[in-house]
Amino acid sequence: MSGGLPGVAPIFPAGKEPLPPGWTEDDREQMLQTKKFQDYMQMTMESCVAKTAIAGVGGFAIGGFFSLMSASFAYEDPLLRQQTQIGKTTTQKASEIFKEMGRGVWRSGKGFAKVGSLFAGVECVIESYRAKNDMTNAVAAGFVAGGVLARNAGPKAAFGGGVAFAAFSAVIDLFLRRETSDED
Repeated sequence: MSGGLPGVAPIFPAGKEPLPPGWTEDDREQMLQTKKFQDYMQMTMESCVAKTAIAGVGGFAIGGFFSLMSASFAYEDPLLRQQTQIGKTTTQKASEIFKEMGRGVWRSGKGFAKVGSLFAGVECVIESYRAKNDMTNAVAAGFVAGGVLARNAGPKAAFGGGVAFAAFSAVIDLFLRRETSDED
């Protein structure tokens, strides 16, 4: 471009920019296709549905893991174990233990998934509405999620649950948003 203004970047139509050295037009097409899929993935990951689903799956995994770890303490009373397992073979005892562990993993996983997906979904909707990413979103989402989770116990419990979950969300958000020292 010999007729351009000095110090001003030239403007090219989309998809007709100059290629880096060694690239062909086929490389341009492949790069544009990759960029298109990358944009689709970014839009998907930023959607409230995807954030809610990811939080639900993650919550289920964490809840199941916690339940699995706590299940190892459930069978530590030898006297109780002897009374409940009289006349059973080792296979029957192991089967009973694994079934109980599976029920606990499922129950705990469902609970954590419900809490995680509810909080993430509400926070994403609030963040989308406000068009800001700050601590207010987490506190408001915590209040709504806590109220919804405690709604069956009455309005007083729903309000208390909302306040407690909002406070917990504020503490976690403050911890996650803190400035780290440069001395690392």
